[in-house]
Amino acid sequence: MGEARESWLSAARLALPAMRAWRMALHLEPELSLEEERTQEKIVTALKELGIPYRTYDDFLGVVGMVGADRSGRVVALRADMDGLPVTEQTGLPFASRYPGKMHACGHDVHMSALLGAAAMLVRSPRSTGGPVKLIFQPAEEEGHRGGALPLIERGCLEDPKVRYAVGQHVDPALPLGTLGWRSGPAMAAADDFRITVIGKGGHASTPQQGPDAIVIASEIVTGLQTLVSRVRAPFDPVVVSVGSIHGGTRNNILPNEVVLEGTVRTLRASTQDLIEQSLKRRVRAIAAGHGARVRIVYRRGYPPLINSPEATKVVAEGLAVEFGRTSVVEVDHPLMGAEDFSRYLEHVPGTFLRLGVGLPDRPASLHSSTFAPDERALVFGAAALVTAAESLQRAPP
Repeated sequence: MGEARESWLSAARLALPAMRAWRMALHLEPELSLEEERTQEKIVTALKELGIPYRTYDDFLGVVGMVGADRSGRVVALRADMDGLPVTEQTGLPFASRYPGKMHACGHDVHMSALLGAAAMLVRSPRSTGGPVKLIFQPAEEEGHRGGALPLIERGCLEDPKVRYAVGQHVDPALPLGTLGWRSGPAMAAADDFRITVIGKGGHASTPQQGPDAIVIASEIVTGLQTLVSRVRAPFDPVVVSVGSIHGGTRNNILPNEVVLEGTVRTLRASTQDLIEQSLKRRVRAIAAGHGARVRIVYRRGYPPLINSPEATKVVAEGLAVEFGRTSVVEVDHPLMGAEDFSRYLEHVPGTFLRLGVGLPDRPASLHSSTFAPDERALVFGAAALVTAAESLQRAPP
C-alpha cells in the first residue's frame, strides 16, 4: 500500500489500546437516553487526558470538544451517540454490562470510542487534517422523538465556530468487518409513531350485535392501514406502516369498551410523511365511522429522513477509497427504513452518514440484540474513517 493509504489506518492501530480501554469502560456501564451522566464523565476525562478543550451544558447532557480551533479552514463536525438500550446483555464478554436491563446493544460504545480514537489521532499525529474538527458526543439518539441532536443544535453545537460539514457513522453487521458503506441522498427514514384508541361498546361476547365491537374494528384498522402502503403512495416511494402493539379485553367472553393500537410509520420524503399522516387519520376515522364507533388518534412526528449531501458524500467516499482501498468502500444499494437523529444535523449543514461494517461470517449479529458484540477491530476502521472523512472535506476544492 502507498503511504497515503496507510497513514490514518496505521495511526488508528497505534490508538487501538486506548480505544479498547475506553470501549470496555463505556460498555461496562451503559446508560439510557437522557441518563448518560457517567458516560459524559468518562468522555470528559478522556478529552482532558488528550488535552482537548471541551464544552458541556448545565441543562443538557452531551460534550462538544474542539481540535485545532486556532487553525483556519472549514470546520468539520464528527458525531458519536452516547446512549444504551433497555436490553439485558447476554454476550458473555468480560466487560459485559454491570446493569441488568441496560446494554450497549446498538454499538454506541464503539461509536464513542472510535471518535475518541479519532481525537487522539488528530492531536498526536504529525499529519494534519488541514482544519478545525469539532467532536460532538450526543445523548439520547435512541429516544426517538426530540432526541439529542436537536437540543444540542439549539444550544449552538454547530456554531462558534460555525460547522461547514457534519459526519457520523453507525456500525452495520450487514457489511463485512473492515468495509465502509456510503449512500448519496436519502439514506434512512423518518420515524413517526401513532396511538389509536378504538371506542366501542363493551358487553357480553354472546351479544356482539349490541355494540360496536372495538376488537373487530381494531382488526379492520390493522388490515386497512396496509392499503396506505399499496394504494396511497407511488410504488417507487418506500413506506412502512406497522402496528406493533394491540391491547384490549380481559377474557374470552367479554367485549371491551376500548382497544388501543400502537405502531410506527417510516417514510423517506417529507411530502410522503405528510401524505401518510393525513391518509392514516382519514382511513382510521372512516373505518370507525362505518361501524358507528369513535376513535382517538395521537400521531407524533419523530426524526426526519436522513438525507446525505451528494457532494459531501462523493468527496468522503473518494477519500475513503484512497485510505482503505476501493474494494473496502462500497455504495449501499438502498436506503434503510430505520431512523437516526443525525438527520437533524444534515438539515442545517451538508454532510454524510457512513455505515461501519462489523459483520463476521462465523458470528451472526443483529442491532438491538442481547448478544450484539462488535469485534474490537472495528474501532480501528471507525477512527480512521472519521479522520479520513474530515480531511477529505477540508481539503476538497471549494
